[in-house]
Amino acid sequence: MTIADSVHNLQTLLLAFQAVIVFETVEEERVQKLLQTAVQDMQLPLYEWSITRGLVRSAGPNNRWVDECTPPGSHQPAAFERTVDPVDMLEHIGEMTQRGVFWLKDFARHLTDPVVARQFREIAQLFGQSRSALVLSGHTIALPPEVAPDAVYFDLKLPGRDELQQVVMEVMRSLSYKNRVQVQLQTSEIQTLVQTLRGMTLKQARQVVAYVALQDGKLTASDADQILERKAQIIREESLLEYIPVNGSILELGGFAGLKHWLARARVGFSPQAQALNLKPPKGILIVGIQGCGKSLAAKAIAHEWKLPLLKLDAGRLYDKYVGESEKNFRQAVKLAESMAPTVLWIDEIEKSFGSTDSDADGGLTRRLFGFFLTWMQEKSQDVFVVATANDISKIPPELLRKGRFDEIFFVDLPDVQERAAILRIHLTQRKQVPQHFDLPDLIAATEGYSGAEIEQAVISALYNALYLGKPLDTALLLEAIRSTVPLSVSRREKLVELRAIAQERFVSVK
Repeated sequence: MTIADSVHNLQTLLLAFQAVIVFETVEEERVQKLLQTAVQDMQLPLYEWSITRGLVRSAGPNNRWVDECTPPGSHQPAAFERTVDPVDMLEHIGEMTQRGVFWLKDFARHLTDPVVARQFREIAQLFGQSRSALVLSGHTIALPPEVAPDAVYFDLKLPGRDELQQVVMEVMRSLSYKNRVQVQLQTSEIQTLVQTLRGMTLKQARQVVAYVALQDGKLTASDADQILERKAQIIREESLLEYIPVNGSILELGGFAGLKHWLARARVGFSPQAQALNLKPPKGILIVGIQGCGKSLAAKAIAHEWKLPLLKLDAGRLYDKYVGESEKNFRQAVKLAESMAPTVLWIDEIEKSFGSTDSDADGGLTRRLFGFFLTWMQEKSQDVFVVATANDISKIPPELLRKGRFDEIFFVDLPDVQERAAILRIHLTQRKQVPQHFDLPDLIAATEGYSGAEIEQAVISALYNALYLGKPLDTALLLEAIRSTVPLSVSRREKLVELRAIAQERFVSVK
């Protein structure tokens, strides 16, 4: 959504007599700019209130303070007298005859006071007939039941490309002043830098660009790597998502020929030619299979091949101990993924996030989250490609397996002869071994019934043993490591047979 779209939506709310508008955000800089732009076009005054300053009349977008109580020659407005206290401030607003928009910062917590809540409701009722409005902002806003019906939440999405580009240009001008930093960026490189910043607030973007530039006195295209590192840290600290950099990584996926072919065709859905035909980009895929068969690697390989950022949803942090926080956390995670679109959203072991939806043991939380996820999958407008992986199909709700939820559902079986050969070559080569020096036919035969992860672990274990013995790795050491491992195909044979029976009827093989 562009700045112009946000301004139009806000003005529509004001014209529709919406008396209470809520912004759940810490980005007061963006709220201020949005409000200033909206009221300027409507020729309405804007007032700001905080517990530290009281009520003041806000500056316009050009930063010229216009207030009848501003002392001559002052660059800051003076607050109206006796407006620091919430009750006094609301009384002052109620006595004003001029229409306007009143932005109350971090005010929701004061609504727990019955007197404040009652007076707030009376002003909201009055404003509902005059096109004035009370605007609340804060990180988390929980309104009391008697106030909530009068309010509408404004969805202020994370900064888009236009806002981030403006920040980058401002930082470049500021840092290049007096030659403190040399800016060495072409137009296309600036666009790449802006795309790298997607998912950050304006403040975070401004700080990280300035930091990487001041480190060596230059702002170049190579600084994008440092920005990605900081971005990964911010996302991990502040959301349920984990940003996984895949650009430059060596990702080799042994086998999966059927999946690779499907993905090659699906990639066309993101092209301008598909958009010209009103074709929607693919929504996502579900990959089902036993542990260690490459489902997680497939998610990373998709993002790497499509050159898209990869976000992983941490199911372990999804269920918050505070009532209502889990739903909010999930919505914020989805909003973050959409702000970084086009992107790949990886939901690992989805059955742990949305399994047992028919149980009320958690107060219906899982069912509510599952319902929100299904609705979002069906209606999402942003290019977020979901890659969901699952080990235990019996715990996946049937609604998720219905045709149309995902573009396709793939089944990952144990690797066959050709796939085991490819897996052995990959892991031997990655650890500086020459595959031709080993008896691959014997190793391929010995690993029948082994998953890719079990084959990798056998190679690692054999290498450790070779280092301990002080000799180079050979076929005998590898065979010894393989035969000392009990694969899941043996320890969980019944589960594998059951999974294969279901998959043959309903799913597409990745091979």
